[in-house]
Amino acid sequence: MRAMIMDALAEPLEVREVPAPTAPAGGVVVEVHATGLCKSDWHAWVGHDDVALPHVPGHELAGVIAEVGTGVADWAVGDRVTVPFVMGCGECEWCRNGDAQVCPRQEQPGFTQWGSFAERVVVRAADTNLVAIPDGVSFEAAAALGCRFATAFRALTGRARVRAGEWVTVVGAGGVGLSAVMIGAALGARVIAVDRTPAALDAARRLGAEHTILADGVDVPRAVDALTDGGSHVSIDAVGSAQTARDAVLSLRRRGRHVQIGLLPTADGQTPMPMARVIAWELDLLGSHGMAAADYPAMLDLIARGTLRPQDLVERVVGLDEAAEMLPRMDTAAPAGMTMIDPRRV
Repeated sequence: MRAMIMDALAEPLEVREVPAPTAPAGGVVVEVHATGLCKSDWHAWVGHDDVALPHVPGHELAGVIAEVGTGVADWAVGDRVTVPFVMGCGECEWCRNGDAQVCPRQEQPGFTQWGSFAERVVVRAADTNLVAIPDGVSFEAAAALGCRFATAFRALTGRARVRAGEWVTVVGAGGVGLSAVMIGAALGARVIAVDRTPAALDAARRLGAEHTILADGVDVPRAVDALTDGGSHVSIDAVGSAQTARDAVLSLRRRGRHVQIGLLPTADGQTPMPMARVIAWELDLLGSHGMAAADYPAMLDLIARGTLRPQDLVERVVGLDEAAEMLPRMDTAAPAGMTMIDPRRV
């Protein structure tokens, strides 16, 4: 099969032929029809994640089952499927309780194993991790769910428990941030989108943001305070830097809830937070690490009814060769929306 290969950290990627995988016991092989190009893939490429080389990135995927291993009960060749980017073992207490996203033996395509920037990818513990794609939902839309959209959905519904009428500030209007904007607006929240690029803010307005803030020399918390008369009830950092996390937390009103989605890589593994404000104002700091397959039905129901439209977030579809050139530039590029890869394109 053709795959995008990372032979060294932070070096050019090469698309070449490699042996195709076979289905393990309890798992399947998925023929990839769409896979998202995400900032998390850049983190792996640059060395913020511990990956074994040579490596194939890619963790947001959708496609068709091409091979089924022994012991798989619920799936067959030809099924249209997607999968969360965190795949649980299917056996531990967290998986049994429906919380595979925090499974201590989790696998992550594109990180702990070869990923989906290839024509085929392995999914282990298929009966725990696979999700059927409903009729009428495209492969591109389904692939968008695996990391950014599902993470944003659970961040707002399962972690922050956003209520209609609440103010929600989303810092960063890339793929996950725009997903949060769309979902927040669909839940009846009053959404403020913050980004440093006008095109991203234009996209946020189209997706339901009530206000936008261009974060270019602006005091973001002060601007949010002025718009909301005291700060947001909920804040989301969809970027993952010390500055964006700080801005998001300081944009909250008293007893507000902050959800950290963006990764926060630092040299010592520690990230500064304005804890004095957290203590004095009794703020909640919450993490969101994807969403288990068990939690997908509620989200898929909203998509099937047209309340949520992840397909509207897809800005472009490219092949593996073009994606190999784009991935190293993701730290400086600021596209509005998501880029999808179709590995079958030549």
